[in-house]
Amino acid sequence: MSPVATLDAAAHPIWLWTRPEEVESAALDQLRNVASLPYIHHHVAVMPDVHLGYGATVGSVIALRDAVSPAAVGVDIGCGMAAARTNLTAADLPDDLGPLRAALEAAVPVGMTGHREPTARARRQDDLWSTYDALHPRVAGRLAKAMNQLGTLGSGNHFLEVCLDTDDAVWIMLHSGSRNVGKELAEGHIRVAKQLEHNAGLADRDLAVFLAGTPEMSAYRHDLYWAQTYARRNRDLMLAAAVEALRGPLPGLRVPTAAADGPHAGDRDFALVNCHHNYVAEEHHFGADVLVTRKGAISAREGEYGIIPGSMGTRSYLVRGRGNPDSFHSASHGAGRTMSRNRARRTFTVDDLAAQTRGVECRKDAGVLDEIPAAYKDIDTVLAHQSDLVEIVAQLHAVLCVKG
Repeated sequence: MSPVATLDAAAHPIWLWTRPEEVESAALDQLRNVASLPYIHHHVAVMPDVHLGYGATVGSVIALRDAVSPAAVGVDIGCGMAAARTNLTAADLPDDLGPLRAALEAAVPVGMTGHREPTARARRQDDLWSTYDALHPRVAGRLAKAMNQLGTLGSGNHFLEVCLDTDDAVWIMLHSGSRNVGKELAEGHIRVAKQLEHNAGLADRDLAVFLAGTPEMSAYRHDLYWAQTYARRNRDLMLAAAVEALRGPLPGLRVPTAAADGPHAGDRDFALVNCHHNYVAEEHHFGADVLVTRKGAISAREGEYGIIPGSMGTRSYLVRGRGNPDSFHSASHGAGRTMSRNRARRTFTVDDLAAQTRGVECRKDAGVLDEIPAAYKDIDTVLAHQSDLVEIVAQLHAVLCVKG
């Protein structure tokens, strides 16, 4: 097994699961900057959905020795996917999906909003709230907002979908992260890191790192793991809320109650999956214990289930990891953008959006034009580039999509 291509870099190799000519030049520059970090272990792994990000590209997997770069994690700490296969089939769905979308939108706040007050499930997350005061001072006084936003979707590329697989089974799938509290924590720690003297000579100061054994590293890792937990719970609570909302019009709806988060879960267990794709994990690769940052990438250990979504109106995939060591046991997190949000708004019209999302019950207005499928890479091409990283378990296509 080997990457599609390699990229010359001054310090450490860059292994790509895509062709370099398919990567924007600014993203290639970012990858070279990452590879110049002295803390890099072995190589930088680049997923086929790679595109320009803040400091580090989205779609990169970076193993660091005794260091971590907050920008290599991203500002939406713990962002990821959840999907559940229900007991229903396409025949159980009504012809008009509009009322189902309305029910979901009423149950799960979208955009920058939150619940008016914490839900009963949010209040029960005592381990989050009892440790809130120990987080970075940047989020002091915002506990109520964090509680109100637990169980909410957000905006941009975050979504909540009802999908069908090739056997016509109904799935609920969603994409979200740690909301405003995660963003504020990430930005606060990035600012701290950029001011540290040992980062002065970096090719890009946005890649500033914390070093092991320092108070700054300890503080960041504390807040990072808190935000990763918040993000996973956020998806859990939204999934529960979505199921409750859909049981009104679909009273027979049932879903599994335990996630398949083990590396060797049986085939029946993949019916419920919850996975990060912006996070840090302590792992062992190429003979060393390292901190692996996946920014726009999922863990794909042998037998481990993950979700690789396409764009609005296209296909998504449930996958099983092959445990490829060259990718640090990783795979892509989605299709990846081919153009910026501003360029998408300039290039396409709402008529284009309606045409490209035909057959999907969703918003088709200017407010989500930047999420048009043509602004993303072709998901099947992305999957083809990483056939040595994952195998496809199920193919899903959306029939209903909620976006902020």
